[in-house]
Amino acid sequence: MNYVVVDRGDQLSKQLAGQFHELAAARGLTLNEESPEMVVSIGGDGTLLQAFHSYSDRISDVAFVGVHTGHLGFFADWKADELEELIRMMTESEPRIVRYPLAQIELETASGISNHIALNEFTIKGVDNTIVAQIDINDELFEMFRGDGIVVSTPLGSTAYNKSLGGAVIHPSIESLQIAEIASINNRVYRTLGSAVVLPQHHHCDIISRKEQRLLLSFDHLNMTRSDIRSIRCSVASRKVSFARYRPFPFWNRVREAFLGYDVK
Repeated sequence: MNYVVVDRGDQLSKQLAGQFHELAAARGLTLNEESPEMVVSIGGDGTLLQAFHSYSDRISDVAFVGVHTGHLGFFADWKADELEELIRMMTESEPRIVRYPLAQIELETASGISNHIALNEFTIKGVDNTIVAQIDINDELFEMFRGDGIVVSTPLGSTAYNKSLGGAVIHPSIESLQIAEIASINNRVYRTLGSAVVLPQHHHCDIISRKEQRLLLSFDHLNMTRSDIRSIRCSVASRKVSFARYRPFPFWNRVREAFLGYDVK
């Protein structure tokens, strides 16, 4: 099996990456940064987002495995002291591959259209002031928005920024997108629903810029500032991200441990 390791860059993560390489070589695994079959993330959820975007052009060919070095993460199944067990299972067991939906983000400008994907969420905010945008769902006007920004999250990202905005936690097997508002202004001109909206796989939304404005666009942890955006189409991507599960760790258990902290005897 070809693999690659992406680490957070701190001393512990680098040390664990070195240990992983030694154990993997002894078990006959091959380090291949160009064409890996398995992408191992060592760090936190942010590290796995980095790994995902590093290999986003190969997401149909790779599966991800997360090792967390701090608090339990949503993407990480393994602890720092379990590397030997992980590598043993990678060489002796067939993982259960689970595939989860991604967000497809299509930016339209005067110069053309560019496409991006997000694992957790796409966020749009104003750089200089509040943003003003028309929100269409399935090519029909839904609302006129003015406020600090909009977050479009995948089910995997529903526990992140979306949750802090009052959005729902969605199981990642449900192919959907969720739209949440950041500090919307409601008056006689601008009127929004005021709650998160969940769109199924076959629906899409368009965020149409209604004034000249500098916008900060974020695709997970990747940011860009643009002043030429005409519209942004958000939909469920045709491609999915794959995770290799070598042992069960149900999503609702992750939610419980991350936010509620209950121990199950």
